[in-house]
Amino acid sequence: MLGIVGTVPDLQFPLTHGSVRLVDGCLQIKDRDLPVNRGTPALLAAAVKASEWLDSPQIHAFLVGDIGKGDGSRELYQFLTQHLSEFHFEVLTFHYLQPDVDWHNRVLFAIETMEPRPILIADAGFMYAAKMSGQAPCYDFFTPDVGELAFLADESAPHPFYTRGFILHEDNKVPDLIQRAYRYGNAAKYLLVKGQPDYIATEKQIAATVDHPCYDAMEAIGGTGDTLTGLLTVLCGAGFKPVEAAVLAAMTNRWTGHYADHNPATQIGDLIDKIPQALTAVLAQSFPNRSPPKS
Repeated sequence: MLGIVGTVPDLQFPLTHGSVRLVDGCLQIKDRDLPVNRGTPALLAAAVKASEWLDSPQIHAFLVGDIGKGDGSRELYQFLTQHLSEFHFEVLTFHYLQPDVDWHNRVLFAIETMEPRPILIADAGFMYAAKMSGQAPCYDFFTPDVGELAFLADESAPHPFYTRGFILHEDNKVPDLIQRAYRYGNAAKYLLVKGQPDYIATEKQIAATVDHPCYDAMEAIGGTGDTLTGLLTVLCGAGFKPVEAAVLAAMTNRWTGHYADHNPATQIGDLIDKIPQALTAVLAQSFPNRSPPKS
């Protein structure tokens, strides 16, 4: 199974976990429906769409309602510390959770008891907590945008709000920010930096960049960074090597815009619907001898 942990912006949404389906553009988990918009629902929808097309492992989600106050996140943190050892995941991705260093460390300790240990991916709030705790090197992937990368690169900032200005102004020096994040131990084994171009990096090198196709109109579509992390989750679970998975995820995410014939009014669900076409084209180009997915 592939595990995805996150929150939804609905205080009435209780802590819920289980297999996730995508039916008529709506996520279904247990007896609950979730609209697909930005955030964790967008990540989940992209992961489910890609997993179904590639005949990859099932997606199991852990969700709770939280609008930023942290109550739901703390409830979910506690549940994970108590129950993660009961699950087997090839990949475990953490997304929007209120950053809490103490609870993060408890969850990470619970992960260390899992056999085998899953590939760990962190984005958004949980990535912040991982950096703030000093445990960033325990993760296989971080997926920051350039602003989040600046926080990782700032060895003194205890929270993204306090990222120093001179670092924030280095938007055009992504390789320098990557080096700085690794120098201070604030990066995962691999970084997939979302931007133009997308960078895939390790401590030793920029392993790859992805800059094609480039569509300015996609900047207006909220949730494209979330779908990229969802695609990475599935491709890591499909047996690709880390750099391969990151490159394929970045390429596929971009090509969804091409197949959706997008414009600034395009919704994230329109792009997610085109993931099968984009994946098919990208895999055919990059791995022409790979067996096609089951339909």
